Amino acid sequence: MRLLTRSDIQRAISMRDTLTILKRAFADLSTGRATVPPRIALPEDKHDGVTLFMPAYLLAAEALAVKIVSVHQHNPARHLPLIHALLVLLDPATGEPLAAMEGGYLTALRTGAASGVATDLLARENSHVAAIFGAGAQARTQLLAVAAVRPITRCWIYARHPENVRRFIAEMQPQLGTTIELMAATSPTQAVREAHIICAATSSGTPVFNGAELQPGTHLNAVGSFRSDLQEIDTTTLQRAAKIVIDQRESAMAEAGDILIALAQGAIQLTDIYGELGEIAAGLKPGRETEDEITYFKSVGNAVQDAAVAQAIYQHALRENLGVDFDLLS
Repeated sequence: MRLLTRSDIQRAISMRDTLTILKRAFADLSTGRATVPPRIALPEDKHDGVTLFMPAYLLAAEALAVKIVSVHQHNPARHLPLIHALLVLLDPATGEPLAAMEGGYLTALRTGAASGVATDLLARENSHVAAIFGAGAQARTQLLAVAAVRPITRCWIYARHPENVRRFIAEMQPQLGTTIELMAATSPTQAVREAHIICAATSSGTPVFNGAELQPGTHLNAVGSFRSDLQEIDTTTLQRAAKIVIDQRESAMAEAGDILIALAQGAIQLTDIYGELGEIAAGLKPGRETEDEITYFKSVGNAVQDAAVAQAIYQHALRENLGVDFDLLS
């Protein structure tokens, strides 16, 4: 069995490679070529946390994996990551464990890449101004993914704590070079008013901006909230959206608070949900059709993403001799 650390994963796979892998994985998910049971959420109310168990099997890729991910809201105050995760990759033919890998970066990478796929399929081709809500690990990969598929020249960053935004910009600017200007927004309005693409990657339970301020033609990726009681994006945004796109119907109807709250309020109807991202990726439905339509992608995360990306990481690790081998049976 091979143990792969965060640095091993970062060396093994690029954002562009991840985008290609996930586009195929989402298409497999929406066309019945993947088995993905509903994830199990184990609340830890005493510690204001939750642990999720996420299995998936992709038939074509022969990728079988389970990820354990814990989200604890008080961790940042303890100087710990908000999210801890571990992924185990298995051989589907024998059940033999093939690899164990750090899942926190993998989660951020595949979540960002999902938004990159959605942006590639739904955003205007000439989109060059982005806005990121949040300044954590998820926000970083959102920016990298969007910049990989659209000619971004400016990006506004907004978060509740300005020091986190300053740290974000200091870390990300060298990675992006001088072609993309990173700007600290002093308000949600400043972040939204000229953005062509918006990514919301926060842990907020209440809307992070006013949907009435969105410009026509905006594309929005909402990936932060993953519980039915959390509403990161307001109902106005969903009402204005010409296309509401989700990662998977079953999980969205159980966990996508943005959508479930809007449905409960009667602000939108089930028929307003356009379809799954994989249906667009597979060519079953068109993506953006007009320049002025507002498009919205809601992802609560799906284990098909983890399994597909983990399989590619493992194969590259074998070729490049990354990680450490150990024998569980010794």
